[in-house]
Amino acid sequence: MLRRLRSKPANLHLGLMLALTFSTGIADAVGYLGLDRVFTANMTGNVVILGMAIAGADGLPVIGPLVALFAFMLGAAIGGRVLRPVKVGWTTHSTVLFSIVGTVMVGLTIALFVFDGPPPPPYEYIFTGCFALVMGVQAATARHIAVKDVTTVVVTSTITGLAADSRLAGGSGQPWFRRAGAILLIGGGAAVGALLLTIHIGWGVALAAFITLLVALTGHLTGRPHHAPVEPAEVDVTA
Repeated sequence: MLRRLRSKPANLHLGLMLALTFSTGIADAVGYLGLDRVFTANMTGNVVILGMAIAGADGLPVIGPLVALFAFMLGAAIGGRVLRPVKVGWTTHSTVLFSIVGTVMVGLTIALFVFDGPPPPPYEYIFTGCFALVMGVQAATARHIAVKDVTTVVVTSTITGLAADSRLAGGSGQPWFRRAGAILLIGGGAAVGALLLTIHIGWGVALAAFITLLVALTGHLTGRPHHAPVEPAEVDVTA
């Protein structure tokens, strides 16, 4: 089984990143529905919310989206710094970073069950910041693995590519499976996250943690990790 997965690393990495895309949908459902309309992974949503709140729209949060935005950027910076010296693709560094992300999510799950629901302010902002921080690390790590059209945190560029390269737009062909899969999986993850919230907010984070740790383990066992310090090539993962 492992030998078969190792023989097609591109397909393996695609599957792993699609799994993380599903967990991202769960994370954003938890943030938006369980943490006062805050996106923990989709920073476009937070920027839009902040813009409307600054313009005076009633009832929109400001502190939560700001915390998530800056924490996500910090997490992405940490991931980028760690991965800068290593080759593009899956490495031992990727395994470590994804494992840290999953472990922090486990800690957040425990905290949610201890509080028996969303933590009250100011602990809610600490929770939001920690969740967004690890999602930033995840996004930076996924970017370094460089699976085209699958960034794990946003699908706007994927939807654009799906439509712009379609036969309706005069295109002759495209990687529709990965594009449509990313779109459906992030939506499906959000739906599952919303359903789990009806039971307890902690179960959504727990499922996201399980998926992330499973991805880390699978990638490490089958992704041929290495430590070779070489300069990464420029890869456009949103094309």
